[in-house]
Amino acid sequence: MKALDIFAGPRALAHIKEQGLAPSHIAVIPGAAGGPKGLILGPIDRFLWGQWLPQSQQTIDLVGASIGAWRMATACLNQPVQAFERLERDYIHQHYAPPPGQKRPSAQQVSDAFGQSLQSFYGTRMGEVLKHLRFRLHVVTSRGKHILHREHPLGTPLGYAGAFLSNAWHRKAMGAWLERVVFSSRGGLPFAVDDYPTQQVFLTEHNFLPAVQASCAIPFVLQAVHDIPGAPTGAYWDGGITDYHLHLAYQGLVLYPHFQSAVVPGWLDKSLKWRHKATPFLDHTIVLAPNPEWVKTLPNGKLPDRSDFTTYATDLPGRVKVWTQAVSASEQLAEEFARWCESPDPARVQALA
Repeated sequence: MKALDIFAGPRALAHIKEQGLAPSHIAVIPGAAGGPKGLILGPIDRFLWGQWLPQSQQTIDLVGASIGAWRMATACLNQPVQAFERLERDYIHQHYAPPPGQKRPSAQQVSDAFGQSLQSFYGTRMGEVLKHLRFRLHVVTSRGKHILHREHPLGTPLGYAGAFLSNAWHRKAMGAWLERVVFSSRGGLPFAVDDYPTQQVFLTEHNFLPAVQASCAIPFVLQAVHDIPGAPTGAYWDGGITDYHLHLAYQGLVLYPHFQSAVVPGWLDKSLKWRHKATPFLDHTIVLAPNPEWVKTLPNGKLPDRSDFTTYATDLPGRVKVWTQAVSASEQLAEEFARWCESPDPARVQALA
């Protein structure tokens, strides 16, 4: 059974038919939010940054939200293959034991532990990311407005209820509650921003760690990050809220390692199936995704996801085992993509729908 499905927008497919696909063709690589699902992309990440992309020299914009921001920042480190291996180990083995008498850890407990992990991972290496000669990093966050400007036990749930209702009416209407703030190491944004309220902020060593932590700050699971240096004041949450799968109007050819074929705009759009379809924003995009039938062969018949933290609440070895098995199986994804790159066959590519 083939593990990898390849999809492409119409202009990306035309490019493959006319020119094939070479590392030098790629202008943008996105990294989606999605928590543990991103683990399945580890082998592809190691192939891309360890073997394939070093064959070219052009500048590439890396756009990430949540775990995708962590992945894209890791890609900018020296010796990225070893860095991706460490990210995988750290993520798989993370564990937050709930306090005595509690069923789950507090948001503060998770935030404190995650902040320490980021400090350990990037603390002395931020310069490698920010000064990378080829890769420009763009970390996507969601900044609260009005009642969401500050995290509050009552105001925050009410604010997110308002955001949910506004988003259900019209995605852009959610901008009254949350705006997209992108922290960039250098250069302009590699996508148009007239789809949603957006601000861009310069990414520095002073705001790198809080920006990445904010991009991963799932509401009610982690605490918001407030008043990031150099950025507008306010509470910052997971970039996946505004841009779950980074369904953006990209400029240039996009290579998108993803954990599914659908590129869902925002986290609150997960249940809104009519927003899961491809739009002209993705015309230049190539999506690499696991075959759903292959996914059924993984432990528990699914990708790793956040529900596993509950399923294996007190069984860390059990969760580590199934996640490690899933990541090991996903080596097949990288192997199939590497073989396809040797002779890019358009017949293997499906239309991005």
